[in-house]
Amino acid sequence: MEADVRSRQRARLRRLGEPALLAVTTVALVAGAVAWLVGARDVADVCWIAGTVVAVVPAAWWVIDALRRRRVGVDLIAVLSLVGTLAVGEYLAGALIGVMLATGQTLDAAAERRATKDLRSLLDHAPRTARRRVGGNVDTVPLDTVVAGDTLVVGPGEVVPVDGWVTSESAVLDESVLTGEPLAVPHGRGEALRSGTVNAGAPFEMQARTTAEQSTYAGIVRLARDAAAESAPVVRVADRIAAWFLPLALTVAGAAWLFSGSATRAVAVLVVATPCPLLLAAPVAIVSGLSRASRRGVVIRNGGALENLGHATTLVLDKTGTLTAGRPTGTDVLTAPDGDATEVLRLAASADQLSPHVLAEAIVQEAKVRGLPLSLPTDVDEEAGTGVTATVDGHRVAVGTLTLAADAPPWARSAHGRAALDGAATVWVTVDGTLAGAILLVDPVRRDAARTLRRLRAAGLHRLVMLTGDRPEPAAEIGAVLGLDSVHAEQTPADKVAGVRAERDRAVTVMVGDGVNDAPALAAATVGVAMGARGSTATSEAADVVLTTDRLDHLADAMAIARRSRRIAVQSATVGMGLSLVAMGFAAFGVLPPAAGALLQEGIDVAVILNALRALRGGLGDAVPLPEDTEALLHRFSAEHDDLRDQLAILRDTADLLASGNLAAAHTGLRRVDAFLFDTLLPHEEAEDRELYPALATPLGTAEATATMSRMHAEIDRLARRLRTHLARADAAGTITADQVDDLLAGLYGLHALLRLHFVQEEENYFTLAPEPDTQAPTTRE
Repeated sequence: MEADVRSRQRARLRRLGEPALLAVTTVALVAGAVAWLVGARDVADVCWIAGTVVAVVPAAWWVIDALRRRRVGVDLIAVLSLVGTLAVGEYLAGALIGVMLATGQTLDAAAERRATKDLRSLLDHAPRTARRRVGGNVDTVPLDTVVAGDTLVVGPGEVVPVDGWVTSESAVLDESVLTGEPLAVPHGRGEALRSGTVNAGAPFEMQARTTAEQSTYAGIVRLARDAAAESAPVVRVADRIAAWFLPLALTVAGAAWLFSGSATRAVAVLVVATPCPLLLAAPVAIVSGLSRASRRGVVIRNGGALENLGHATTLVLDKTGTLTAGRPTGTDVLTAPDGDATEVLRLAASADQLSPHVLAEAIVQEAKVRGLPLSLPTDVDEEAGTGVTATVDGHRVAVGTLTLAADAPPWARSAHGRAALDGAATVWVTVDGTLAGAILLVDPVRRDAARTLRRLRAAGLHRLVMLTGDRPEPAAEIGAVLGLDSVHAEQTPADKVAGVRAERDRAVTVMVGDGVNDAPALAAATVGVAMGARGSTATSEAADVVLTTDRLDHLADAMAIARRSRRIAVQSATVGMGLSLVAMGFAAFGVLPPAAGALLQEGIDVAVILNALRALRGGLGDAVPLPEDTEALLHRFSAEHDDLRDQLAILRDTADLLASGNLAAAHTGLRRVDAFLFDTLLPHEEAEDRELYPALATPLGTAEATATMSRMHAEIDRLARRLRTHLARADAAGTITADQVDDLLAGLYGLHALLRLHFVQEEENYFTLAPEPDTQAPTTRE
């Protein structure tokens, strides 16, 4: 604790000292210049000497501190030149160097003080007490008094204090802290529990298996601390160049003194060799990059993180909330052949309105998105791990989990199989004791994920890896869709840390995550990136980079800005030092005295600073500028896609009816398909061809950019007319005939797949060009 206090005191003194040093050296330089102009040369010398001495003291300490850490930087040249100017009486040169040195330190410190990596939120989440039951009494006791075998009671919303087993009939837990997965997980009697998870259902009892110190969550905190301790500070661009520049400058200065016999020449060499371009160019470019990134909704905590981000080659990503939306959404509502999917969803959402369960919230949201009128449920009974039962409009509706009987109807078995293949959660709906429908919920891939990963590959990230706590099947499917190089499923926090370390040992590695369980892995990476808009505070605290908006594509922006800033920093430093090398040659031969050399160095400084400030703009070559009307069109058609996607299931449902042999119901379904296609879908596609695609031609540079989408529209129109022809034949015959079935199945399933692919392509290629309405003016958080 005392060490932390001393560290904070030193940081506070440094924050006050650096601006004070800059102010004092600047005042001394200006006061000396004024005195010199009015003829008070002695006063001028005193002012300049004072400014030089004030700069020497902290500069000498910086050099000593660097030597203690076994780093020899360019500050040593500055100290030698300051001392040299005092020794040979070149006081103006010393004062000029003092101002430049103070300016460089102030800018460098400003970049480093952006934030700090602490894991306060991880510690805040850890429970401090537990409810222990002994006989009929339940007492709240300090957590460190809990031992294996104790019976504990966990109330709603409380954190499981230690690892153990469920002793109640059931428990429903939010395990997102450990796995990152948003869906609550039911546990039956005897199943294992891990500390750090949150009770998402009714109170339950558990038996402790270990002490708190030996439990899962305590291990996560230790992992995060250890990983953060491994992250060594980044060596500055200036110090890397100093590896060859420092000995060269000292050699030239020594040679000039040796061969001329004049110490002034040696000091002149050191003055023009004073690494102001290094001390200024790199911090200015880095701070400019940090500012540029913050305007894009990306907070980069320090210059070292920006520099590392600029030359990273491996990207490790969590799945939930990073590559996916992090919120379950409804994909399909499946019913019996004569059922009404809309009514099933309305009844389920009405019953679920009062439930805090994450799946219940998703079902209610889906109903609201579809504009369904919900009724207020009565006689609501929620059973943890099973679901909700309520009376809705006179019907007893049950919504939740269900074990299918062996004689379950074919449509229910089909729904169960489809959910398994799609990696979806299944919520069964029973009305008045009869199984009425199934609602499939998935965590969808972000619209901007594929486009962003392509941009990141183009920016130099050659290896993309996913580490997720999810099951292998959905993880592998997402990996295949997004073209990831490696996918690792069912990863614990410890597994994620090990995976990140393995990647980091091979290359500069960026890790992106959004859950508390990702915090240790973020700290273990070369650069940790947190999805801060909805991610946990602990993750943001453990990260080097925080995306303050819920858009993954801003990571690609940050990569572009980082690479440009780093390139400009190196360019400014090397060009400035090249000019200094030329000046050193003139100084060594006596052409440049120390004062003139210091003024020349000022000119070089101004040039490199102006060049470094270029990092404030540009660097987003992949960004497509959009006129306001085009952006409005993208938002309009994106919203229409959301509505149309909900209706695509009618194609598959009708095909399923055909496949089951229910031709009468399939005939009715085909009429609904025809109405959907010609009244809703095709007018939408025609409007895109007529309004959206021409508007995109200018921003995208050519009309050919949308040509493939127009061709797909033509194919959709062809298949729609083919289905209409079949409908006309069926209407004429009074039913769908046997010879139509195969072609109808091919047309319906094919059109369903084609439309889903087409929607995804438009969303990835075009709709992601327009920022979301609530992220156009992101708020930067420090």
